[in-house]
Amino acid sequence: MKWNDIHAIAFDLDGTLVDSIADLCAAANYMRSQFELPPLPHDELKTYVGDGLGVLVHRALSGHQDGKVDDAMWTQGFTSFMGYYRDHLSVYTRPYPQVETALKLFKSRNLPMAVITNKNEVLAAELLCQLGLADYFSLIVGGDTLSEKKPSPMPILHTAELLGVPVQNFLMVGDSANDIRAAKAAGALSCGVTWGYADMGQLAQQSETKPDTIVDHLPQIDDGIRLHGDQEIQV
Repeated sequence: MKWNDIHAIAFDLDGTLVDSIADLCAAANYMRSQFELPPLPHDELKTYVGDGLGVLVHRALSGHQDGKVDDAMWTQGFTSFMGYYRDHLSVYTRPYPQVETALKLFKSRNLPMAVITNKNEVLAAELLCQLGLADYFSLIVGGDTLSEKKPSPMPILHTAELLGVPVQNFLMVGDSANDIRAAKAAGALSCGVTWGYADMGQLAQQSETKPDTIVDHLPQIDDGIRLHGDQEIQV
């Protein structure tokens, strides 16, 4: 595929468009405090992000990547987490550098854009509104919008269909294995970013999580389209 073959772009939210880890950590540690548990460091909580808030609650309460708590504890924890997080969505959360510059460039090219995140749809939409980014996107697909979330291909296939773009001309931009796996499963293009919460260099070492290309800042995608349109997309 060539850069000119990109007809629509979807972005992950947390760790790709915005750095939200401080607010997510504050909500997680507030939730832990309700159970008289000590706070967890941000570096640990960062590894728990990416599979939806429900999974984050399990991990944050258990203190383990694969941990699960019982239903009663999870329900109480999820209610506590969501109540705090809804009221503190953008205390510290900000777009990454050059994100809005890139979105303006893509919009000037009339490229349809969407957000595909595992965060709950209503929270994703509200966060984008609070940060002044919502108007760039034709569609927001959250982790609870459909019956499946990333790494399932369903959100990408759904978004490509609604945008009227063949999935092979659809670019998924993200910072995690879930984003790349979802793109590969859907037959879409994938772009990994180096500033997010996962180690993109490490992900690129494995065939199942190796993206089609990697960027160090979002305007590089526009550079590819503008300067290298007839060249193949590659890492």
